[in-house]
Amino acid sequence: MGASENKELVRTIFASSNPSAFLDAMADDVKFTLIGTTKYSGSFNSKQELVAKLFEPLFAALDENGIRLTPDNLIADGEFVVMQSRGKATGKNRLPYNNTYCHVFRLANGKICEITEYLDTELVTKVFGR
Repeated sequence: MGASENKELVRTIFASSNPSAFLDAMADDVKFTLIGTTKYSGSFNSKQELVAKLFEPLFAALDENGIRLTPDNLIADGEFVVMQSRGKATGKNRLPYNNTYCHVFRLANGKICEITEYLDTELVTKVFGR
């Protein structure tokens, strides 16, 4: 797949009303890196590890609406797609969690195989603690 197809795949994932579209688009051996030193930061080396160590604890700390990401900009070059986006959520502690993100995706064979997520880590700590 070329840059335009990869860009369209990422656009489709985040336009989907299916909450599992993001996870379904990942390779089983996806590498996900969340930058910083927050309680959620680190590298996760498979879809299973990502769900168990990041997604489950994070979504347990959010209200029943979860998090909604709105892409603002997509830039593609070869196997890489960069997405700038805004997230809107509320913690179970009722604190707003409205973060901004930059995701760098690497795709191969129609699947996301690597993601690096940049975000406001101070906001993560403020809302979810250390």
